[in-house]
Amino acid sequence: MTNLKAVEGLDALTRSLAQRTPERLAALLTRHAEPLARRPAPTELRGLAGALWSYETLHQVVLHLDHPRLQVLAATARISQQRAARDAAAPAAPTAGADYQSLMAHRLSFPELASEAVTPEDVYAALDVTAPGPARSVAEAALDALFDDGLAAPTEDGAVVVPPRVPQLLAAHDLGPFAPQAPTPEGAAPASAPTVPAPRTSPHDESQAAAAQLATTVERLLASLAGEPATLRKSGGLTLREVKRLAKAAGTTEPHARLLLDLALAAGLIALTRSPSGITALPTHAYDDWLAKAPGARLAPVLAAWYALWDIPTHTPFGETPTALVRGHDRHAPALRFALLAALADVPPGAGPLPPPLPLPDAPEDEEALAPLRRLLHTAQWHRPLAVTEQPMVDERAAHTLHEAAYLGLTAHGTLTPLGRALLADPADLDEPLRDLLPPPVERAHFQADLTAVVPGRPAPALAGLLASAADRESEGHAVTWRFTPGSICRALDAGHTADTLRDALTAASAGDALPQPLGYLVQDTARTHGRMRVVPAGCCIRSDDEALIAELAAHHALRGIGVRAIAPTVLVSGRPPAATLDALRAAGYAPSLESGTGTATVERLPSHRTATPGPTRDPHAPLALAQRLLGHPVEPRQTATSGRN
Repeated sequence: MTNLKAVEGLDALTRSLAQRTPERLAALLTRHAEPLARRPAPTELRGLAGALWSYETLHQVVLHLDHPRLQVLAATARISQQRAARDAAAPAAPTAGADYQSLMAHRLSFPELASEAVTPEDVYAALDVTAPGPARSVAEAALDALFDDGLAAPTEDGAVVVPPRVPQLLAAHDLGPFAPQAPTPEGAAPASAPTVPAPRTSPHDESQAAAAQLATTVERLLASLAGEPATLRKSGGLTLREVKRLAKAAGTTEPHARLLLDLALAAGLIALTRSPSGITALPTHAYDDWLAKAPGARLAPVLAAWYALWDIPTHTPFGETPTALVRGHDRHAPALRFALLAALADVPPGAGPLPPPLPLPDAPEDEEALAPLRRLLHTAQWHRPLAVTEQPMVDERAAHTLHEAAYLGLTAHGTLTPLGRALLADPADLDEPLRDLLPPPVERAHFQADLTAVVPGRPAPALAGLLASAADRESEGHAVTWRFTPGSICRALDAGHTADTLRDALTAASAGDALPQPLGYLVQDTARTHGRMRVVPAGCCIRSDDEALIAELAAHHALRGIGVRAIAPTVLVSGRPPAATLDALRAAGYAPSLESGTGTATVERLPSHRTATPGPTRDPHAPLALAQRLLGHPVEPRQTATSGRN
């Protein structure tokens, strides 16, 4: 049976959406992009209203409501539900032996829905904030925020309607009394707690050191993956061996390697591609553009990916195998992450709780060690009640989240760093904070007589590439040191340099006037012996005891495309693989056979290769284009071409 009151509520929401500007409607679409992306794109405002008030969308959106907004929403829904049940005639009880559908229809009948409009004054009275003051102002602001988010809509006479399914969604949650302000972690600390000495370094300094180390670690991790793609297990995720290899190459721990791999995947720097050997992980084309950016710009997509990730990569529940590059399903993780950062925002340096040691103590006598974390969660609960209250393993998940935040340079000394505050304010606007945090890269190196090159700071990508091609990285820190050896010079010569071009490139990168004499001698001596023996590239060999036939094949015009040339009277080499060489010989009128490495005939079976194409990234202009179409406004040509799903 159709509930007409619920339909009228959708009408009120549709009218409210129609009164917005394209920019305001696009902002709403962007805020709810994740749940709305799981549904077909709406073609009209009524369809968008239905999507916003669907149970599936609400289930995810309410996780990101703070205590005042959730209290106002719940109070409005509770009053509306009570009035609907009072005013509507109760449906007839199902007869004895009724089928399942009849029982469920009775249980979900319309009197149980929040379908009646409620005046704002009734809501404020239910929350006991009728008198003017700070609490009343917070409740009014919360109601306005619900209007902006499309979780409530004003009627023509000034009443409020909310999604009808809200009572069912919040029935199991005890929100307690209305609290207009968040409690502070230090306010809940016992009076006997010892005074914490002031930290010697500032949160900015700690964040700067962490960001510099993070930029280097991510660069090494992706460089290692680019040189040797990692193969995933058949059951999904990287093997422990691959995680160990990548962690060693990046110079970090295995949990942090798993964290950075998941963030690189979420940021689009890594893609999972199907190959004959299985599914492999390797950098995408976006990785090449990423390498050309400044250090701060490189970190921006990585930190934004952590903010929205549906997982806590460093947390592995008991009984599960740690892995990486597995799609997360923890929808509470982003809300918990925001709640913890917001709880630390107003804590002065040194006064907040430090990340507790991992693994967490589980003995009764160690409960006091968890007290600071529990006080922080008490504050975080106000910011995101449904993501913290009564959630399983919330202590462990919160502890791992705090450790990840400290590793990423977002927290230090028990409070947020400037970078953490910028992420909390707007994850999409981190370029300027990171530019201020990380100094410009160094363009010149100091070459020394002991065959080392020292860069006093973070090297620019071009300088780092040159030194990595001709020297071995020897140390890290505020200054990076490379050492030149005969083997490293050979590596540069193998990559295409000559003695002159390598010497000119190093001289151009030198902070001094000329290269030290020992380095010049090393380049010259190594180049003198380089290339005395040569390895000939060949796709395969063609052999025959008939020397005349070999000479004929070497001179055949039709075989020039495969690059055949004689290396012995009875042997030719081809520049193409065996399959392409066989096809070319047969097309020229010959009848070759395929031979194995042991000299026996081989039955030809051509392999089949398939590659999975990564999905398209979300277009940043799509929300505005969709908003303009829904409101009947003209759409810009650029937006028309790229506006599919939000």
